[in-house]
Amino acid sequence: MAESKSKNPAPGMTPQQFRLWRRTLGLKQKDAADRLGLKKRMIQYYEKGNRDGRPVEIPKSIRLACYALSEGIGDFDGQSSMPLTPEVSETD
Repeated sequence: MAESKSKNPAPGMTPQQFRLWRRTLGLKQKDAADRLGLKKRMIQYYEKGNRDGRPVEIPKSIRLACYALSEGIGDFDGQSSMPLTPEVSETD
């Protein structure tokens, strides 16, 4: 008999944990979005925990990217990691 998918997946990152991650790194929502390759609006959805009244789950790929950024990893080419480089802010 084939096994069915579990109704209770492993716990993921909560909206509060995601916000704490961003703030711990000292990132604004826009900065976090840029580093994760997302739109700022997605950061807002992840921190709110819902989108238009529907729950929003933070994908495993984003959770892993958050961990990598926390560890100072800026990129990975499949064999080795590249260090995180400081983002250059544009000033008016």
